[in-house]
Amino acid sequence: MEGMKQHTMSITVADIRRIMDRAYPPQLAEKWDKNGLICGDPNNEVQRVAFALECDMAVVEAAEAAGAQMIIVHHPLLLKAVSSVAADTPKGAVLHRLIRSGIALFNAHTNADSARPGVNDHLCEILGLHPGRPLAPQSQGARDAWTVYFPLATSENVLPHLFTHGAGEIGNYCRCSFSSTGEGQFEPRPGADPTEGEIGVLHRGEEEKVEFIAPASRRREILAALREHHPYEEPAFHIVAMEEDAEADNAVGIGRIGKLPEPMRLGDFVQRVANTLPQTAWGVRATGDPEQLIQKVAVCSGSGDSFLDLVRGLDVDAYLTSDLRHHPVDEYLRAGGVPVIDTAHWASEFPWTSQAAELIGREAGVETIIVDHRSDPWTMGAQRG
Repeated sequence: MEGMKQHTMSITVADIRRIMDRAYPPQLAEKWDKNGLICGDPNNEVQRVAFALECDMAVVEAAEAAGAQMIIVHHPLLLKAVSSVAADTPKGAVLHRLIRSGIALFNAHTNADSARPGVNDHLCEILGLHPGRPLAPQSQGARDAWTVYFPLATSENVLPHLFTHGAGEIGNYCRCSFSSTGEGQFEPRPGADPTEGEIGVLHRGEEEKVEFIAPASRRREILAALREHHPYEEPAFHIVAMEEDAEADNAVGIGRIGKLPEPMRLGDFVQRVANTLPQTAWGVRATGDPEQLIQKVAVCSGSGDSFLDLVRGLDVDAYLTSDLRHHPVDEYLRAGGVPVIDTAHWASEFPWTSQAAELIGREAGVETIIVDHRSDPWTMGAQRG
């Protein structure tokens, strides 16, 4: 196990959940997926968090031994519907042990696959690939570009109320805005109650223009907060609906198009994959000519044979994923697909634990521990002697 940052402040399970949800938004998860807090009291204090790819009894025991109050994993414990969590069932035994030990369990699955940075970005980076656009881009929802005008030095009293309702959120950043100053003018008519100026007199004064992005779905709440807290009787603002570029390099979605700094032999890249990812009995398999030069590699952590047809239509030199089966790969290659590199599912996703641990250590200031238990189900491999 690896230790990271030390606890510096009182943090709860709910605080950790908020940090994870901000980095790996739950709305990015696939419809069939299950994510979030699986068990545990949101109000319980957390001083140490353990990380693993999935939670089995060995991971719980390691977390207990390390004195962790929370475990964060990638794979959901309760992905498929269950009718019992009795202590004499495999999943029930894990849940009972967690609850008795006072350990909360949280998971981020396909939302962490799609997020930026997420599982696929980290996989690209450790293999020396620059992570570009997703294989399967996902809409983040319609967004608005807001411009609001304030009397000079008053925006700082209003913006926090707008940020509370989602204004200024861009990817993994929040409270984002841009401001500039200039001269504004208006003439109050009879019946007005101006903060500045006089009825019937043209008023000129310094103003601040503030611009920010916000989800279109939050327009009503942001507008209500603006009207409530803005010093002007009639706030001056305008809203522009934004078009979304789902193909951009910073777009969210499953998989990535990765690019090497320079072309390299396919055989050398396959060896790099084997040397970089955690070792498993499954190892690394590949198709194609080892001498072929490659530079653009489609990457999908975990099971990715559902993207074979999609990859065949992309401008890439190879495809790296896991859990590939004989017939889908055979048909893909017969149709002219680029070389594929097949890793163990566990090996392609376990490296994400270091990304998540670094996030929680940095944002929450608690100690983080990576449980290096190999939960890959394949434990033995053999070649003909």
